[in-house]
Amino acid sequence: MTGLAIAEAPINNSLEDVECNSESQGYKPSPERLARRKLVDRENMQAVYDAKPALYKKAKRVADVVLSAGALVALSPVMLGTAIAIVVEDGRPIIYAAPREGKDGKPFKMYKFRSMYRDAESKLQELLAQNEQTGPAFKIKDDPRITRVGNFIRKTSIDELPQLVNIIKGEMSIVGPRAIQKTQEYTEHEAQRLVVQPGLTCYWQVSGRANVSWDEWVELDLDYIQDMSVWADIRLIAKTFGVVLKGTGSY
Repeated sequence: MTGLAIAEAPINNSLEDVECNSESQGYKPSPERLARRKLVDRENMQAVYDAKPALYKKAKRVADVVLSAGALVALSPVMLGTAIAIVVEDGRPIIYAAPREGKDGKPFKMYKFRSMYRDAESKLQELLAQNEQTGPAFKIKDDPRITRVGNFIRKTSIDELPQLVNIIKGEMSIVGPRAIQKTQEYTEHEAQRLVVQPGLTCYWQVSGRANVSWDEWVELDLDYIQDMSVWADIRLIAKTFGVVLKGTGSY
């Protein structure tokens, strides 16, 4: 990220059943999905991941690097335009380095285009009471800390493009559980979502995003660990494009 100002803060390989209805917190897994969840020990997802073929894990890493590098080149005009828009509206920094937990709980800085005003972190505590998400995740629909540019790049997921650098560095993957800003500690069951690298997209991303309750969000992440395969990743990436264009549950 040389040259950019950065702010740092203290399957079944089918996706048909990974959908959300129109009601808030309305995602409901299909009967087929519920049945699949009974096929593995949901309290030992580490063993489930360890059983995945080594060849798949290597191919996933190669694909992460190649696709992310290509996307950085192809999307560089969009990223440049975003950087200019951020500076024009609210000055620097352009990039926000968000503290997150990666695979096995290892801390890292996740890069995002800054979508909030520069004093956003100092206002978080006073907004916690308005949290619309359950569990340790934090989401409110009309967050007053978000800038006008930020509102657009969040709805279109442009704010997440700098995470392509995290993927190339090996801190993230294109597909994997979302790295969240925690407001409380995980339970042992919830912490299993850290068995794999966090991702740019995931089942949560294509299932309504903010319309998914935290408990089901965790189960979707564990579903992905169970379903991990080349075909599952391809299907999920393809479905992500349509979801991003619709902007379902994004804020």
